[in-house]
Amino acid sequence: MATIRQVRQRIRVAKNIQQITKAMKMVAAARLKRAQDRVTAARPYAGTMREMMTKLATAAGGEVQHPLLEVRPAQNIGFLVITSDRGLAGSYNSQMLRRASELLKQYDKSRVKIYAVGRKGIQFFKRRGFNVVQEFTVNSTAVTLANAREITAAVRKAFESGEVDEMQLLYTRFYTAITQKPMDIQLLPLVTPENDPEEALLAKTAQGNEDYIFEPSAEELLSNLLPRYLEGQVFQALLESGASEHGSRMTSMSNATDNAGKMITTLTLQLNRARQAGITREISEIVGGAEALKG
Repeated sequence: MATIRQVRQRIRVAKNIQQITKAMKMVAAARLKRAQDRVTAARPYAGTMREMMTKLATAAGGEVQHPLLEVRPAQNIGFLVITSDRGLAGSYNSQMLRRASELLKQYDKSRVKIYAVGRKGIQFFKRRGFNVVQEFTVNSTAVTLANAREITAAVRKAFESGEVDEMQLLYTRFYTAITQKPMDIQLLPLVTPENDPEEALLAKTAQGNEDYIFEPSAEELLSNLLPRYLEGQVFQALLESGASEHGSRMTSMSNATDNAGKMITTLTLQLNRARQAGITREISEIVGGAEALKG
């Protein structure tokens, strides 16, 4: 059984941990509010941009040729995986990396090229012998469009040069502070109604009876819009992942604070019982000594 001194030491340690986790929870909550506002503000743009690109691609038919739309046999597969730089974020990183591992099972490692965002993902894939072609470090608290452009330029160059024939984007979509879901989408070649049944249905629904007159030409217009659309997808994924990280960290730190409080309560009861047992023992010894003197 632990001594009174050991129990007091455990209580001090638990209180220190509780103070740290409570502070981290408050910081994560403040960051989550800002990140959530940015995600909420960006989603309408991303949705409208997707709808517009679908309509324009449908109206242009198969006449438009662009490197980002080139569909070829998938010999080399690229994976752009977004994780965090730091831990203590609950299941945020583990869920994402578990999803990535499930997708990578179907490919030989020699065919896979990893483009990793965040130190956690970089360390994970390097330890398992994957080919990490490029590493990116993004401050999840202050994601900028420049970050998205840097990442987009790298994956676009890899696709257009033929280093990869297909690029998958893996990120975590934010729903609430408690709920985040790992997502995977095909980033390149860009999905169009011609190569995706869901997009074809969306285009048919969205287009209706609309007729488009292109000025300048459809090819020139889409050539300018497609790279921006690609940047928008990556930027939205970074924002969603950042909000998911802060939400998961806030929830996990809240749980850790509550658990530390429960532990402190349990240890305090244990300390009180140990003290009472000690006092009872001392009284018994005094009474026993007094009785011995009388005898």
